[in-house]
Amino acid sequence: MPGLRWFAPQADRRREGGDAVFHVRGVTKVYRVGDVEVHALRGVNLELFPGEFVVLLGPSGSGKSTLLNILGGLDVPTSGEVLYLDHDLRAASEAELTRYRREHVGFVFQFYNLIPSLTALENTALVTEIAEHPMNAEESLRLVGLEERLHHFPSQLSGGEQQRVAIARAIAKRPEVLLCDEPTGALDYPTGKIVLEVLERVNRQIGATTVVITHNAAIAGMADRVVHISSGAIAEIHRNTRRATPSELSW
Repeated sequence: MPGLRWFAPQADRRREGGDAVFHVRGVTKVYRVGDVEVHALRGVNLELFPGEFVVLLGPSGSGKSTLLNILGGLDVPTSGEVLYLDHDLRAASEAELTRYRREHVGFVFQFYNLIPSLTALENTALVTEIAEHPMNAEESLRLVGLEERLHHFPSQLSGGEQQRVAIARAIAKRPEVLLCDEPTGALDYPTGKIVLEVLERVNRQIGATTVVITHNAAIAGMADRVVHISSGAIAEIHRNTRRATPSELSW
């Protein structure tokens, strides 16, 4: 793999048709804590497709975050194969994984990780400075419904508004993949629904393959497919006959 040219330019990366974005084959992840081995993932096989909305559902400690981190290039498997298009993430160098994360993946976490001294607009614009073909920061914030809050600091925003800034920041680079780890976990029920509506809108409008981790089974209704994870393995995958809107969800 020839250095940082390992990934194709942005314009060449989008695939048409039903080709999988990710192929995950036989993936394991083992952590060592002293003399103890912790098996976080056990032989995971999974494919993810362009533009679909996938929910990873399972209890705390089941391996959801480990799998998401591997998909996002934040971690590497102990064994197995993880292909993004036709590129092997397990064989990638640190520099290649950094470029992969910067150019292809948007992350949304449970906690917002905003810089307190920067406004919503400035927090979002940080990503546009390192992306190849970024969205305008104001456009990104309009997409998440914060066009009236551009110049507010995080301390002046509610939790739900801060999470929407985090989503705007993630999508400003126009990622092919949007990975969300418990994005409503720190929010109350009405605010969580607003954030889910934003994620659904972003998935539909920018076409990013969207993966959302949750332990809340109600959220699974808005997915194309639901991947149930238990004890580090995929227990079941099912496809919803229709995607529920966030307003139809109750938990």
